Amino acid sequence: MSLTEIKAAWNQILDTVESSNRIAWMAYFDARLVSLEGSELTLDFSDPAKLAGSHDFTKGRNPAHRTELESAITAILGIAVTVIEK
Repeated sequence: MSLTEIKAAWNQILDTVESSNRIAWMAYFDARLVSLEGSELTLDFSDPAKLAGSHDFTKGRNPAHRTELESAITAILGIAVTVIEK
């Protein structure tokens, strides 16, 4: 599995998350997929062009949301990953 393949399926993955947990979807819909090294998928939330001003949404993302995202990736792509947030 490559990062390109995950990016190609990202909307489907997010749709799966949204169908079961809209709060989790909101926590990850603007993530930028940075790298896939082994089973670690790194996401970046630091794109300053996305929002006017400095906002910290880390409190909106909790371990249960990360688990929801990881489960959706497994369901769609058949791989197990650990999501790392930057």
